[in-house]
Amino acid sequence: MHNPYCEGIDGVLKAYESSLQRVRLDGPTNFAPIINHVAKFAEKQHGSGSCYFILLILTDGVISDMEATKAAIVKAAGLPMSIIIVGIGTADFTAMTVLDADVIRLESNGKYAERDIVQFVPFHDFVSNSRGHAAVVGSAQLARCVLAEVPDQFLQYMNAHAIEPKSSFAS
Repeated sequence: MHNPYCEGIDGVLKAYESSLQRVRLDGPTNFAPIINHVAKFAEKQHGSGSCYFILLILTDGVISDMEATKAAIVKAAGLPMSIIIVGIGTADFTAMTVLDADVIRLESNGKYAERDIVQFVPFHDFVSNSRGHAAVVGSAQLARCVLAEVPDQFLQYMNAHAIEPKSSFAS
């Protein structure tokens, strides 16, 4: 996909379908490169109030570049972006709770994140496995959990940078 921007759920679904045809799912599991890539787009919009970026990462593996990822998140925490990580499968996702700094603010090389921009959701919490068939239960709950922190993260960014809401209607 040459255009990295999505608008609305339909745009996200279209981007997902397009990426499935070009992406090969395999290890290692490195998050820092994609976080830094999206941060470049967010940096161009920093302070404008016109765009807010949400990076959705679906992962089935244990993160391989934890220190680089922590540094990328700390740097991105001052930008108009949020990161949602959905852990799929049976991997040990314990390290993700460090990135989802709900309890302890994320730190890298002595620098602390300006705000918590990561939400981690273990997909298996929303899957029922009966008779060998997995089925998503509570898809509304999954969506609610995945998006739970985004409104506060958005408002924290806007308030921290004194950005006033802009009307979407032409006067």
